[in-house]
Amino acid sequence: MQSGPRRYDAWLERLSRARGTHPTEYRRQAADRIRSLLAAADHETYRATVDALSGSRTDAHRRIIAAYLAPSEAEWVAALCADPEATGEQDVALGSLILCALGSPDQAALFPRITGFDRSPKSIATAAEGIGTMLAPLLAEPLRTGYFYGEERRKLARALVEFPTDDAFGALLALADNKQVRPVLLEAMDRFPARALRLLAADTRERADLPAASASGLLRTHIARHRPLVERVLPTLDDGLAAVVEPLLNPAGRIADAPADALPTVLTAPPWTRQRTATRPVTVTGLTPDEGKAVLWQAGEREKWAATSSWYTRCQAVDDWEQTLDSLRYGLDAADLRPAWVYVHGPKERVAPLLDSWDPTDVWEAADTLKPVAARFGLGALPLLLRVAPRRPSSLAPLLMPYADARVARLMADWAVRLKSTASVARSWFERHGVRAAPLLVPDAVGKAGAPRRAAEQALLLIAGLHGDAVVREAAEGYGGKAADAVAGLLVADPLERALPAEMPELPQWADPVLLPQIAVASGGALPAESVRHLLTMLALSRPGEPYPGLAEALRVVDPASAAAFAWALFEQWRAALLPAEGAWALRALGVLGDDGTAHRLAPVIRAWPGENAHHRAVEGLDVLAEIGSDAALLQLHTLAQRVRFKALKARAAEKIAEVAAGLGLTGEQLSDRLVPDLGLDADGSTVVDYGSRTFTVGFDEQLRPYVRDGDGKLRKDLPKPGARDDAELAPAERKRFSALKKEVRAIASDQVRRLEAAMLADRSWTAREFTELFVGHPLVWHLARRLVWLSEADGVTTAFRVADDRGLAGVGGEAFALPEGATVRLPHPLRLGEAVAAWAEVFAEYTIVQPFPQLGRRVCALTEQEAAGHRLTRFEGIKVPTGKVLGLERYGWRRGNPEDNGVERWISKPLGDDRHLVIALAEGIAVGAVDVYPEQTLETVWLDAEPSDYWPGRPHGLRFDGLDAVTASELLADLTALTEDAAS
Repeated sequence: MQSGPRRYDAWLERLSRARGTHPTEYRRQAADRIRSLLAAADHETYRATVDALSGSRTDAHRRIIAAYLAPSEAEWVAALCADPEATGEQDVALGSLILCALGSPDQAALFPRITGFDRSPKSIATAAEGIGTMLAPLLAEPLRTGYFYGEERRKLARALVEFPTDDAFGALLALADNKQVRPVLLEAMDRFPARALRLLAADTRERADLPAASASGLLRTHIARHRPLVERVLPTLDDGLAAVVEPLLNPAGRIADAPADALPTVLTAPPWTRQRTATRPVTVTGLTPDEGKAVLWQAGEREKWAATSSWYTRCQAVDDWEQTLDSLRYGLDAADLRPAWVYVHGPKERVAPLLDSWDPTDVWEAADTLKPVAARFGLGALPLLLRVAPRRPSSLAPLLMPYADARVARLMADWAVRLKSTASVARSWFERHGVRAAPLLVPDAVGKAGAPRRAAEQALLLIAGLHGDAVVREAAEGYGGKAADAVAGLLVADPLERALPAEMPELPQWADPVLLPQIAVASGGALPAESVRHLLTMLALSRPGEPYPGLAEALRVVDPASAAAFAWALFEQWRAALLPAEGAWALRALGVLGDDGTAHRLAPVIRAWPGENAHHRAVEGLDVLAEIGSDAALLQLHTLAQRVRFKALKARAAEKIAEVAAGLGLTGEQLSDRLVPDLGLDADGSTVVDYGSRTFTVGFDEQLRPYVRDGDGKLRKDLPKPGARDDAELAPAERKRFSALKKEVRAIASDQVRRLEAAMLADRSWTAREFTELFVGHPLVWHLARRLVWLSEADGVTTAFRVADDRGLAGVGGEAFALPEGATVRLPHPLRLGEAVAAWAEVFAEYTIVQPFPQLGRRVCALTEQEAAGHRLTRFEGIKVPTGKVLGLERYGWRRGNPEDNGVERWISKPLGDDRHLVIALAEGIAVGAVDVYPEQTLETVWLDAEPSDYWPGRPHGLRFDGLDAVTASELLADLTALTEDAAS
């Protein structure tokens, strides 16, 4: 207890009442405080206190506390060990006091019922001093089964490192994939390398098929880092463990190092291995950049921005603009985005002067809100954008992309060096405006020392790298000789040295060359370890879209396949280290060094990452696939855009495909047409499966179902299993190839059926050459093409035709049809075939052709005159339908609304193009994660709107159904008719 104002005015007093039920954890703090005071007391005070405690040891509870407070009294501890009430104690707090009082492991063994322990560092240290490694199991069990915040788990794991026992190491090894425990495990491996070798080898032997992040990967890493020790310990291991370790210690087929003279200087003596060239900066003050500014739109960019919308830009009902502007409840200079709709839709001459006073500080959704403002007012919107963009550069920097201006150039220069989130946008801006920007940045680049000068210097170096040194030199010459000399000094350095940051990155432990496979040199030999380290440094220095300048020269001398294998191993090491953010360059390295095999292996990882809270990594993975750029990589990207289950990743993959396609001068769909793989099949869609002693021909029928014929041409039910006479290695591999082929064809068929149906609805067209090569000539797609009716348009003549069994073309009467060379080919909706539908249906019935999706038999619907003139479809309103049928609309391109109050989605909509959606308001709504809460949905309102949201009767609805083409209207009505069939109002 304590008396008076001073903490050292304390005394002990016997607790008069008996032990109660109040948790003893709350009393530990007092016991610790008393023990600390006793430890600091003089001998006389300490002995007097011990005497006082001696008289208080009247029951087991008091004897435990007394033994803890006076650990010097060995006989008190011995008495506890002989007391059945004490040895049977199960209270965690009292058990912790006991363990902190014990003096030997033998004593600890007498308290088997203590299963919990106070995990504070001071308690762990105190108990370990007395009972040693007997404490480790009490720490290992909660580490394995307990629930902790990350830091608590890390602290407990770090405590186990101090115990040199197999149990302690095993507890850490069991949690090797935990991001808090893994770094501690790596520390334990370095502190106790022999123990780690033995236990990792044993774990690898028991679980031989674990991935690289498991013990097998850790063992390989450990052997590489401690090779001399492993060589010494190997003879002492039992035969089973030695058999695991020896192949990793001495891998077969290791290549000798290539000679230094066969390698470029950047791999033998790169600029970071020597002192950098010192240049004395020249300062030129008093320069001012040209105040000229411009807004430079790319083709279609302004129109695209003008069509962008957000909740804040939706037009409200206005009868008299002058009255509306005078009576707004908020001013046009509001501190948020609410006035945006006025600037987008109001009289331009009236609202333009007011832009100068609008300064929104709440910029949520500003990216989409301000694009139409920028498109409408051009340079007039620049002051507004310069005020807004710096408030959230990561999302708003793109608003400045069209503008070439000194203020914008300074911002981009600053963001390029200071903000990772805007570095790629700034680089894109300098790619676009670098020639104009160079003169704007020279004054800062030669001005007084400070952040603006550093940013401007780096920007000029970036411009030089993108557009050439001459552009920067010419810009500087416009400011006179001194400025030109100053900039020349900046450019004179070696480009490889200029690209180095002020502080060089350090390679992490997981990227040590000894942990990675060798990289073969094209001329013979392999890169020496030091050269591999230099290559890794170049990869770490590279940024997205901005590889280190010496990297290309280094890669020219290495074997591409070997480099791809090296990059994948590096990537796996990064994954094994639990994806540290500072090591994301290992992922980007796949884009530089990867090949088709890399793309195949990376795609499933990308697909899984969003479910592992790594969405941002998945997005970076899409960039990697695009950078690899091969047909196989783009096919994986396209597949992700079509089939991944995470909506945000799916949308980003589609955007990436569109970006790649635009770079090739194609649309996204045109690129997708060209990415359908032939899977190595012959022109007739077949392949030979070779078992060594016998062969089989595998092909696919018109519905892309596989069939198998033996060597005599006899049709078999399935590919047989390998037999005793078949090649032991070849036959199983060929059967595995057949299984993979069937799976891939099923996936291709599903994708192509969906794409062909979408092409019919969108009225896509192909040239005669595209149709012949991509559809008729493809070994798989032609099976789908022959089950559809096509339309040729040439010189004003429209002809319907089909693809015959011999890949020739035929008309409705069976006559041969020659596709004109300049024809346009379409996949017609039945509305476009008109009365010819019936005749074609007879042809397909006669030949028993089953269409891959409804074309000739498709339901056709039409709007009434009243519906066409309006924006609502009242005939479907008020109808109650099962929630499952509403969710089924997603198969036809409908999208569920955003979760609103209580996680309920109040609408479902179908996009019909830019700023046009058909929306169904649901009276009950769909409860996210519990769709059965409302088993039925009442279709409250069905209407056209610029964007999906709740229906507001008072808001103007300018869209009308007569603005839809007949096919789109028919499809919408067909969806709604199918939804409401057999339903009651």
